[in-house]
This record gives sequence, C-alpha cells and structure tokens, in this order.
Amino acid sequence: MADRISQQRILEHVQRLGDQHPPIALDSVDRDVRSPGAVADRYGHVIDYLARVELEVDRNVLELLVLLPDVREVDRMFYADVWQPQEIQHGLILDRLQQDLGRPAAQPELAVSFKIKIMGALAHFSSIQDIARLLYYLTGASTERQAVLAYNVLHDGMLDLGEAAIAETIISPIRRQEPGHFAFYRMSATQLVQSGELKPWQLYLARVLREKTYSLVGTNGQDRYRAQMGGVASVLGFADDLDKYAREVGRIEAQLLWAEQSGMEFPPYVLKALKESIDLYRERGFDA
Repeated sequence: MADRISQQRILEHVQRLGDQHPPIALDSVDRDVRSPGAVADRYGHVIDYLARVELEVDRNVLELLVLLPDVREVDRMFYADVWQPQEIQHGLILDRLQQDLGRPAAQPELAVSFKIKIMGALAHFSSIQDIARLLYYLTGASTERQAVLAYNVLHDGMLDLGEAAIAETIISPIRRQEPGHFAFYRMSATQLVQSGELKPWQLYLARVLREKTYSLVGTNGQDRYRAQMGGVASVLGFADDLDKYAREVGRIEAQLLWAEQSGMEFPPYVLKALKESIDLYRERGFDA
C-alpha cells in the first residue's frame, strides 16, 4: 500500500522549502559568459522559453485565485509565499541572461484566459473546486517534472560549452528549487486521492477534463508555443526517446487518475501532445 500522506506532512514540506530555499537574488549570479554567440546559437531559444514560462508565474497565481476561491491555507502558503517568489526570480535571472546573450527580452503571457474564467465561475461549487484542485496539482507535477528535466540537461550542456559560471551560479541554484515544487504537487495530489474526498464521478470528470485539456508547459493553448516547446524538446534531446520523456512527465497522473488501467506507464495524451509539438516545430521552427 502506498505511504499515506497527511496535510501536516505537506505543510511541513512547504515550510522547509520557504526556510531552506529563499528566492535567488539577481546579484548572486555570475554573469560572465565566455562565448555569448555559442550559447545563444545552441540554447538561446531554450533560455527564452524557460524565462517566459517562469515569468508567467504571476498569471498562474491569478488563475489560482480564480480556480480556488476557497483555497486551503497550505496551498496559499505554497503558491504565494514560496513558489511565486522563487519562480519569478528564476524568470528574471534567465531573462537577464538571454539579454546578455544579445537576445530580446522575454514576452510572457499574463492575461487570464476565458476558459479559466469559465472554470472559475463553476469553481464556486465545492464539488467542482475539488476537481479543479486535483487538476491544479497534476498540472503542477507535470510542469515541474518538465522543468527539472530541462534544467538538468541545460546544466550539463553549459558545462560542455565551458560556461561554468552559467552552469553553477544560474542553472544549479534554479534546478535545486524545482524538485521541491514537484514534491509538493505530487504529495498534494496523492493526499487528495488517498483521502477519499473525491467521489467516483469527480474522478471520472477529472479524467475527462485532463484528457481534453492536457498541454505541455508554457504552450498556453497556442500552436506557436507548441512549436517552440517541440524545439525545446528537440534541442535538449527529449525528442530522441519520446516514450521515456512521456513516462517521466506523466507517471504521477497515470498512478493517480488511471490506476485501474494496469500497466499504463503514462496517459496517451501526454505522448500525443509531445508528438504534436515536435511535428509543429519541424514544420514551423522556433519562430513560429
């Protein structure tokens, strides 16, 4: 039987994240870039994508205020006191880096979508809000796992280019904070399912909504961003084994949402989204 997770355990995890991982200060990073042209050529679009996604945290918080009108205190503490302050600094640092490389500043999407507003209107019903909360946790787990994998490859790639300052003072501090975010979402989703708070019809609706609305990190429902995400996956080598990448990204929801389908390593819609992004990138390129 899976280890049962309590709300107290999640709260203690959030408190540790806040205590042990303060937001990274801009003046703490070494901005010495040995070969800006080489870094920009190899990873410029990747850094731009990551910077934009991190800077969109402000919109993400607005979305949560809409989707979770009766937010639990541990969730509020996580996204307002820990996650947002950390992530916005990630975005500012990466955006400063890409401008050091001679690239334009990131252009984050900060407007809350109409679909989110519609879901928010329904979320005032507690039964719908519980579904929204589970989807929030699953989206967070998928997003943070993608971030962890990207920063791991980017760190090694910077070392290969001889860019130790970027690797050790920018990428390393960022990637140390991302696993704690993933752990929060994983524990929260697991606790919610284990608790029995969700009725069978709520889990069924969550599966339907997840299958219909799943998207990769930073794609925002737009083909141009899907193409760019396909480029990120290609540059970082994830496109070489999409099944392996889908397994890493979709394992948690396969275990929690689709547990009755034995042998499922990841939901098919994860691989479908990846293939669509790769195809769009091959068709349009990064500057779609």
